[in-house]
Amino acid sequence: MRDTALALYDRTAARASSVVLAGYSTSFGLGARLLGRQARHDIEAVYALVRIADEVVDTHRGADAGPLLDELEAQTARALVSGYSTNLVVHTFAATAARTGIGHAELDPFFASMRADLTVRVHDQESYERYVYGSAEVVGLMCLAVFLNADRAPGEPVRRPDAGLVAGARALGAAFQKINFLRDLGVDSGELGRCYFPGVRPGALDRAQLDRILDEIGRDLRVARGALPRLPRRARLAVAATLGLYDTLLTRLAATPPDELLARRLRVRGPRKVAVVLWSVAAEARGGGAGHRLPQDARMGA
Repeated sequence: MRDTALALYDRTAARASSVVLAGYSTSFGLGARLLGRQARHDIEAVYALVRIADEVVDTHRGADAGPLLDELEAQTARALVSGYSTNLVVHTFAATAARTGIGHAELDPFFASMRADLTVRVHDQESYERYVYGSAEVVGLMCLAVFLNADRAPGEPVRRPDAGLVAGARALGAAFQKINFLRDLGVDSGELGRCYFPGVRPGALDRAQLDRILDEIGRDLRVARGALPRLPRRARLAVAATLGLYDTLLTRLAATPPDELLARRLRVRGPRKVAVVLWSVAAEARGGGAGHRLPQDARMGA
């Protein structure tokens, strides 16, 4: 009876994480649909925990944001040991962490970056690199752990990535985060008073600065694409789909004047998202894993 009741709790907690992903990100949601059942549920668990922490510092932002973030981190740490939490999202994440080998090496820098959002407004190069590592690169590493262990049998050792896969996962997370920084320039500088890019003041961005940032993102994406062929097949297709969506965003960001980036948030609309995902998956399946960029007209939405 207890096992049946616990299984029901596990399933209910997993559905809660699935709802968080569906509510907040159609881009990652579309990519996740290409994964097998276990990998999809584990990605939902990772995304949900990361999203809740982000919401504390970006949406709630109350005087108690620090204690709330501390409590979420403490709940997660306890669940890593006990395998149980009264927080449904944390409960599911703990199961994913146990299955895939995720632990404090990823979680500690992640929560440190989230905590930095409560105090740091303008970043220098050192704090920027530390923030991107904790907020995004370790998320890429968590996703990589999910991909490598999705079909691991009970009792089989946790599969660990080699240096090349680690570099690719970190670069992918960094690229996605920096593209999001560009998309959110107006909100980050106007509402939150933040500026993540070194040398860029809140509310100000010139063409030379934008080009420098675009070049940095391009380098990250080249490293990420270099590791793509070595992922398991379904993970490779899912990552290729998400890469296609972010590549489309990056092309539009590059074609938008800096003052417009400060005034509005660029999006890829629903029908275009589906078209980009279908093209990206088909190209990756045909090419055997080289990591294909969309044609220019597709990225621009023509």
